[in-house]
Amino acid sequence: RHPMRSQHRSRQRGIRTDRPGRQALITAGVDIGSLTAKAVVLQAPALTTAGRSIMPTGSLPAEAAERVLDAALEKAGLTRGDIDALVATGYGRIAVEQADWRITEISCHARGARHLLPGVRTVIDLGGQDAKVISLDDDGRPLDFEMNDRCAAGTGRFFELMSVALNVTLPEFGDIALQAQSPAPISNTCTVFAESEVIGLLAEGRSVAEIAAGLCESVARRVLQLANRLHVREPVVFCGGVAYNRGVLAALRRVMGMEVVVPEQPQLVGALGAALLAVERSQ
Repeated sequence: RHPMRSQHRSRQRGIRTDRPGRQALITAGVDIGSLTAKAVVLQAPALTTAGRSIMPTGSLPAEAAERVLDAALEKAGLTRGDIDALVATGYGRIAVEQADWRITEISCHARGARHLLPGVRTVIDLGGQDAKVISLDDDGRPLDFEMNDRCAAGTGRFFELMSVALNVTLPEFGDIALQAQSPAPISNTCTVFAESEVIGLLAEGRSVAEIAAGLCESVARRVLQLANRLHVREPVVFCGGVAYNRGVLAALRRVMGMEVVVPEQPQLVGALGAALLAVERSQ
């Protein structure tokens, strides 16, 4: 098992919580993933979301962080000068120079999930290029986690490539999978080999729906392998961009034999957790 990775704190700006004429603490969380950048702006103490934004990360994570934060602030009717504290997370968190703290996505996803579903004990995060399963204690703190970060299997990138192979759009992939009577057998979760297998199944006459369902099933079983290394308990929260895929959600519920809950905006869970941790560290 992995030890909990250390949380890096950057040089802290002077956090201003006593500005004249304003009672609310304003914090922001920025989650710079491999494919998408996310930002959430919170107002404390009510912890209401004032603004949020999602956009592609691109090749320059530092610029993506600035763009996505500015977009969230614009929706909130605020400026950078209004932010009292900022936490950065995700693989590109080191690139966020203005961050007061840089905290691992393990801690941020756990905190965001606990806010959305009090009592959550397991978090499944399938992002752009990695997959994580996190177990939480009774207080919602991370106990342990398993991560698949050296293979694209089960990630957003995996489904991008598979949707091209099946000639369907990414948003409709999961709905098509749910139309299958039975999933086609997919023996490989490796992206390269799975693509070859998909081409072979199409040549054999298997339907697109059956193959899509088989791919969702293979990903769910891959996640189950990670989960089986931990002490997984309900409630289970499923977040990350892949959580929009209803075929994967149905397959996860089936292979895990548990209820799996998807938040309204699953891609924002890490950024939300970062903003919440910014509140807690500022008080």
